[in-house]
Amino acid sequence: MTGAPEDLLARLELSLRAPLPGIPAQLAMAPEPRSGQRAYFEVEDSCRKAGVLVLLYVRDGRLRLPLTRRTESVDHHRGQISLPGGARQRGESMEAAALRETREELGLDLGRVRVLGRLTPLYIPPSNYCIYPTVACLPGPLEFRPQPDEVAEVIEAPVDRLADPAIIGRETWRYGGLDHVVPFYELDGHKIWGATAMVLAEFLALLLQ
Repeated sequence: MTGAPEDLLARLELSLRAPLPGIPAQLAMAPEPRSGQRAYFEVEDSCRKAGVLVLLYVRDGRLRLPLTRRTESVDHHRGQISLPGGARQRGESMEAAALRETREELGLDLGRVRVLGRLTPLYIPPSNYCIYPTVACLPGPLEFRPQPDEVAEVIEAPVDRLADPAIIGRETWRYGGLDHVVPFYELDGHKIWGATAMVLAEFLALLLQ
């Protein structure tokens, strides 16, 4: 992945207006077998809805995005690496939910945020959530003040590192009574897998196309 961060953002914004890579790109990082094969549009009327944010910014000359390691006290996906975000409140758009939850989780001032577009929604069978990823950018570097009940650690992930195929691994994990082949991004000792990896897979496919 080449180009100055500003050029990458401009290219990404244009790509978000065109047809998205969609489900095939997401499935490149999906565990097999997946817990339920339904797409979000098949359960859109019955699932719980949440907005998540791919928030891009520049630190030390590199385009980055924040990921969070969830605490062991949250209701779902304890200890996992996730994008900031959460459940939509009544009357909110998905973008507004993603921005509000990010502000609450990371303690960020989002007054200068610029929304670039949306990625493909994704259904998460174990929690019955449909997540709607928004892509945005914010002048950096950022000062994080994470909410301690929800966020155990903030990971400032360089986008060029995530785009390196060398950090993709696969392991067989046993959960739900079954063996699953789980693809993940390994970044500084963290394994980014599941829905977060699937959202990032589409984001990276869009950025690299």
